[in-house]
Amino acid sequence: MKRVRTLSLFVFVMILSITGTSCSKGTPAPPRSVPVLAESSQQKNIPLQLKVIGNVEAYNAVSIKALVGGAVEGVYFREGQEVKQGDLLFKIDPRPYAAALKQAEAALARDLAQAKNAEEQANRYALLIQKEYVSKDQYDQLRANADALAAAVEAGRATVENSRLQLEYCTIKSPINGRAGSVLVNAGNVIKANDIAMTTINQIMPAYVAFSVPEQNLSDIKKYTARKELQVDAIIPGDETRPAHGELTFIDNTVDKTTGTIKLKGTFVNSDRRLWPGQFVDVILNLTTETNRVVVPSQAIQTGQQGQFVYVIKNDMTADLRIVTPGRTYENWTVIDKGIAAGEKVVTDGQLRLVPGTKVEIKSSAAEAQREGNPKSKITNSK
Repeated sequence: MKRVRTLSLFVFVMILSITGTSCSKGTPAPPRSVPVLAESSQQKNIPLQLKVIGNVEAYNAVSIKALVGGAVEGVYFREGQEVKQGDLLFKIDPRPYAAALKQAEAALARDLAQAKNAEEQANRYALLIQKEYVSKDQYDQLRANADALAAAVEAGRATVENSRLQLEYCTIKSPINGRAGSVLVNAGNVIKANDIAMTTINQIMPAYVAFSVPEQNLSDIKKYTARKELQVDAIIPGDETRPAHGELTFIDNTVDKTTGTIKLKGTFVNSDRRLWPGQFVDVILNLTTETNRVVVPSQAIQTGQQGQFVYVIKNDMTADLRIVTPGRTYENWTVIDKGIAAGEKVVTDGQLRLVPGTKVEIKSSAAEAQREGNPKSKITNSK
C-alpha cells in the first residue's frame, strides 16, 4: 500500500512539472528595455575656427651694441627691468672722445682764421686787379687759396660734428619702451665698437603671436579677411579659462614649401603682460560663425561597417540606427551635415547594447546627469 502511494505522488509531481513547463513556453516574457542616456539634437550657431599651436614674439626686439669702443664706466639698469625710451642703460668712458672733440674744435678755429685772412687778401687783390696793379696769376693764386681754406673749414666742421657724435655715443640709452634682458657687459669691461650685444630690449606691449596653418586654409583666410578683421585667441597653458584676444595683422607672402604651411601673426595689446616672448600658446583663429547648424553630442556618433551612425529614439521608445554625415566638431558638439533633424533624441551612452528595434528606457539625459552630479546615472557600454 505504501509503495502505491509513493508511485502516485511521483506521477502527480511529474504532471505538475510538465504542466508548468508547457505554460511557461506558451506565455513568453515581455522583452526587457535597455537603459540608455540620450540628448536631443539641437540647432546652434557654430564658430568656424582654426586651432593650432603658436609662439609669442616681442613686438620689437633691439640688441643693444656700443657704437664706440672703450671702457664701460657704468650700468644704470637692473636685469629684467622695465625701461622707457631714452632711459640711460650704459656709459662708456667719454674722456678720449671729449679730448678728440676739443682737438677738432681747435683745428676748426685755426682753419676759420686762415680762411678769413685768405678771403680778405683775395678781396683786396680783386680791387687791385681791376686797376691792373697786380697780375691775374697772383689774384688767381690767392683766390684758390681762399677757396681751399674755406673747404678746409667745412671739413673741420664735419670733424667737429663727428667728434661730438662720438662723444654722444658714449651714453647709451634705450631706443624703445620694453623690458631689459640679461646684462652681458659689466662696468670695467673694455669693448669694441659693434662687437658684442650688451643687452636686449624686448617690447611686450603689444605682443605678437606667430603661428602657421596648412596652405589649404589660405583661401578661407583671405576670403574672410576681405570682409572684416579676424579675431585671434591665445590660450595660455595653466590659464585656459582666460584667453587673450587679438587681431590677425600679418599673412606671410609665401607658403613654406618644406612644410606646406603659411605663417600668420596676431597682434595682442597684452596690457596685463600675460603673453611672454618665447612662450607656446594654443591659438584659435576665428574665421566666421555658421548659423542654424544641426549638432549632436560628439559621443553619440558611432562607427560601423556602413559608416558613421547614431541611434535615434523613436516615439515608440525603440532605437533606430541612422546613418549620418558628420562635419567638424566644436567643444562637445559635432555638426551633422546630413541624416539628423533638430529635436530628435539620440543615444549618447549605452549604444553597444542596442540593435535596430531594441526597446530603450531613457534613464536621464547626459546634460541632466552632469547637472545633478550623479555618477550612478552614467550607463556603461558593457553588457
